[in-house]
Amino acid sequence: MRSKVLAALGAAVVFTLAAPAAATATGGGGHGGDRQLREYAQRTWSSFVAMTDERSGLPADILEADGTRSVQTSTTNVGAYMWSAVVAERLGFIHKRELERRLERTLTTLERLERPQNTGGQFYNWYDHRTGQKLTVWPPSGAPLTPILSSVDNGWLAVGLRIVENSVPKLSRRAGALYASMDFGFYYRPEANRILFHYVPDTGEAPCCYDTVVSESRIADYIGIARGQIPEKAYYGRWRTFPDTCDYSWQETRPVGQTRTYFGVNVFEGAYPYAGMLVTPSWSGSMFEALMPDLFVPEDQWAPRSWGVNHPNTVRAQIHHGLKEAGYGVWGFSPSNVPEGGYAVYGVDGIGLDPAGAPSNKDNTLIDNGFSGCDGRPAVPNPPPSAYTNGVVTPHAAFLGLRYAPRETLQNLTRLQRDFPGLYTKWGFRDSVNVQTKAVSGSYLSLDQGMIMASLGNALDRDVLRRAFGDRVLERRLRPVIGIEQFGARSSGG
Repeated sequence: MRSKVLAALGAAVVFTLAAPAAATATGGGGHGGDRQLREYAQRTWSSFVAMTDERSGLPADILEADGTRSVQTSTTNVGAYMWSAVVAERLGFIHKRELERRLERTLTTLERLERPQNTGGQFYNWYDHRTGQKLTVWPPSGAPLTPILSSVDNGWLAVGLRIVENSVPKLSRRAGALYASMDFGFYYRPEANRILFHYVPDTGEAPCCYDTVVSESRIADYIGIARGQIPEKAYYGRWRTFPDTCDYSWQETRPVGQTRTYFGVNVFEGAYPYAGMLVTPSWSGSMFEALMPDLFVPEDQWAPRSWGVNHPNTVRAQIHHGLKEAGYGVWGFSPSNVPEGGYAVYGVDGIGLDPAGAPSNKDNTLIDNGFSGCDGRPAVPNPPPSAYTNGVVTPHAAFLGLRYAPRETLQNLTRLQRDFPGLYTKWGFRDSVNVQTKAVSGSYLSLDQGMIMASLGNALDRDVLRRAFGDRVLERRLRPVIGIEQFGARSSGG
């Protein structure tokens, strides 16, 4: 995950009340849907084959449409490649021996990567994917790069290692040793009851902290809690929304909710009204903040009154925004490549905490619901669909909806494939498209391809990655922590 973007995203995730029953995607809508999903998976796996160095076993951060690869890779990219390789073997795209050969190269390189001493066995964030050397210069620009240890990126690497440990017997010991060497308690700050964004070994700089629970960074909390490295109460140290007081009237929307106490921590369980729902928001209203951890931890099952309510509504909110509020005809909004070049944060503004807004389009069309009852800005009428010009949709965000809206997701992917020439190729979907101009990104990002592979693997092979990561050890230690909460507003306690 891109650390600069993640630092800006250190916030919440989208929750809701009035939740519909969660749908499960086990086949994408019948045999025809299965075939379509399998083709998506096979082509997406082909992009990993193209972006991975044959000697190091590390994937590049970016694969360009002409087949060239970026120099840099991140720890998240490596984790994504490992779990994608497991999916590829389970779906029959590669044989067991090829899986073992590929991941043996990856583990050999990981065992040799430079890690700073006395930092909980954490890996640096950026390496040269060809050699495994720590990067001190950013390859695309040549600018100096300060090596950091990222809590969330190390979390995703740990997820990949744990999946290999539990899925590939020949490599189990080696993957398990690397996983065991990583102590996520290194990032925990008791005074904040939260984890750091990252740590800079050269200077000791330690920006604090991830402050919202609807964030992909909660995966690091989960790992640390399950391993006894982070206290259980840390899960409740993050905001759901900011409080319903005038001191927080800078929020995008006035939340509704109530305060409950868990593990001795008072938690305001707020939610934002949106499209007839109540959604506990992420920082930017993006899909991956809310749903990426759910690919590996069965949050909807272990926490049915919180995540089990919020995840389906998050997907509904994304669909509502794309099809009705903005009128794009397609949906799926998350940080991604800008189709015309660069990288940006896209989301559904109405389910995001960011007071500056995270738009779904290049032209920065935003809403402002104000904060009734307090001095300050008034509510501003929502813009009409015609205001949402140059919308940017990223396929990986649509795939994240597969579990909770399988039919709508398959229809959406079919439209993306049909209506935007060049978006779907021999390497699967490119990273994004401008739905007005039909400009298509020239790149594939290994992080985003990894989310697609995880979504498809779970849909086509009985939650293969949830079973591999969310094992009995994790369930026994984490489920009692997250399972007691209920998100959103209630008229009376409970």
